[in-house]
Amino acid sequence: MISELLEVRGVRHVALLDAAGKVVTSAGAGADISVVPPARAVVGSLKAALGAGEWQDLLLDFGDGPVLLTPHGAGVLLTAFDEVASLGRVRFAVGRLLG
Repeated sequence: MISELLEVRGVRHVALLDAAGKVVTSAGAGADISVVPPARAVVGSLKAALGAGEWQDLLLDFGDGPVLLTPHGAGVLLTAFDEVASLGRVRFAVGRLLG
């Protein structure tokens, strides 16, 4: 299922992680999934501070390329891709896959 995202130009790696941060399934060249627990903590802190509702996604831009984190049920879909300019295309594909 998630391997379909590798067909999107620029996507290097995708991984679906459960609520505990364990990889359920993944495809493509490896990405650092260790960013997920701290990113979830940041989202939780921001939600508490701002009184905001559910989060839609979080973009982290690293030296080797951006990573998009998208909630999926209790889990998170991690999508690593080539450059921020590809964000719209990647978000559209992720939304289509999860929608």
